[in-house]
Amino acid sequence: MNILKVSFRSITALLIAALIVQWIVPYPQAKTVQAPASCGSGCIRYDIVVIGSEIQGVLLAREAMKHGLDVVILDPRSKPGGELILGQMHFLDEPNDKNKKSLVQGDIKELFDGFKKGSIRKASEFNKYYEKMIKGIPIKSGVEIQSVKTVAVKGEKSLQSLTYRMNGRSHQVQAGYWVENTDFNALTGKLDAKRIPGIESLYQGSGHDPDHMAATLMLRFKKVDWRKLHQAILNDYPLTNVQKKYGPNTYVDWNIATGLSNIMMKYKPRDPQLVLRGMNTLDQGHGEVIMNALLIYDVDPADKKSVQNAINKGRAEAPYVLEYMRKNIPGFSKAELNGYPEYLYIRDYNRFETEYVMEYEDVKNNRMFWDNVSIGGYSIDLQATTRIPKGIGFGKTDRYGMPLRSFELKSYENVLVTGKNVGASIKAYGTARIMPNTALAAQTMGIILGREMKDKRLKDLTKDDFRRIHAYLKKDYNIVLDK
Repeated sequence: MNILKVSFRSITALLIAALIVQWIVPYPQAKTVQAPASCGSGCIRYDIVVIGSEIQGVLLAREAMKHGLDVVILDPRSKPGGELILGQMHFLDEPNDKNKKSLVQGDIKELFDGFKKGSIRKASEFNKYYEKMIKGIPIKSGVEIQSVKTVAVKGEKSLQSLTYRMNGRSHQVQAGYWVENTDFNALTGKLDAKRIPGIESLYQGSGHDPDHMAATLMLRFKKVDWRKLHQAILNDYPLTNVQKKYGPNTYVDWNIATGLSNIMMKYKPRDPQLVLRGMNTLDQGHGEVIMNALLIYDVDPADKKSVQNAINKGRAEAPYVLEYMRKNIPGFSKAELNGYPEYLYIRDYNRFETEYVMEYEDVKNNRMFWDNVSIGGYSIDLQATTRIPKGIGFGKTDRYGMPLRSFELKSYENVLVTGKNVGASIKAYGTARIMPNTALAAQTMGIILGREMKDKRLKDLTKDDFRRIHAYLKKDYNIVLDK
């Protein structure tokens, strides 16, 4: 009898343990982690190789690994994090539809929810989110791509292998899929791809060299009296009077401040490569703020010297910006500089043709696609260049679809792009470029790769396949892409 009791208790305990394990394992269950396959002496083969550590590619890699794929991130930068961490682009733009409903979905929503609640405002809090997303993903930093090898597959090119140098040694990798996830074309710049015309296409006439929106050195301040800034704007209400006095788009609440361009744009930089625009500024708490306002023209993010030169110029200008704001912006009279980010916020660089290039009409007419991987939104906003010093806008959008084909590099059957590399004409890019739009697309692609690539290549997926894919994205991941 005692033996039966012990056996019954043991069986019960095992059943309970099994149920607990089943409950905590995410769907679908990943295969056992093991070393990636060898493809010969000095060569390693992965399912997916991601070039660069911007948050979009991290989300793609994370989902692919959850679904059992062998993934590695090869990062040409010396440290991971890209714009979000190294560039400290912490003034987040949220896409909304015409009813002001947020369009943020997927794992990037955790970041935006924390941002709105005030729990993710400081650099350390952004770092914690990023570290959570990249945890467990193999990453190699300081990589220099030396060469690529392509082969012909079904009338297209297929990227077979890549050779890179790190710590003085050359290494070779092969992959089923490759992902461009840098802001300077570290991978696609070495492929046979056609550039999508940039902001120079808006000029009168033709024959202009490629042009790109200005970069930003985020400025950090401490000892700012946010209450005083907020109250000063309230004292000038109604809004029509505020905008007449301070400039269009002027708005200040307990979290953010925008506009005040009538004051900000009167500042005269010491260096003609720089300009101060309206103060997109975030209150980080306890007198600390971060501001997206110091623009730097003609930065080439593919040239380390150009990037460092721009950073140096921005840092040299910062004390003069501080002095100007102390005298002219309410709440900044006792402000001090609070350190600098290591990198720039790069808005725009070369983009190359994808299987479908999103057009202005697509985003303005709220077009949905059968192969949606994201639902986007946001105003069509193109920031300043030397030829368009105040930038230019083309109106607001409602929700629109972003197809998988706009993230598949044209003529390559196994190269994907993420983030700022999205296939979009310059007007469409003005809205598509916003982080939540491309982050959702990247995460969705990671899920699709994980669940489909063992049976089908991405370019073989059909409308019927996407009806099925959209159904499981909604059911298993709460990602809605079909409306």
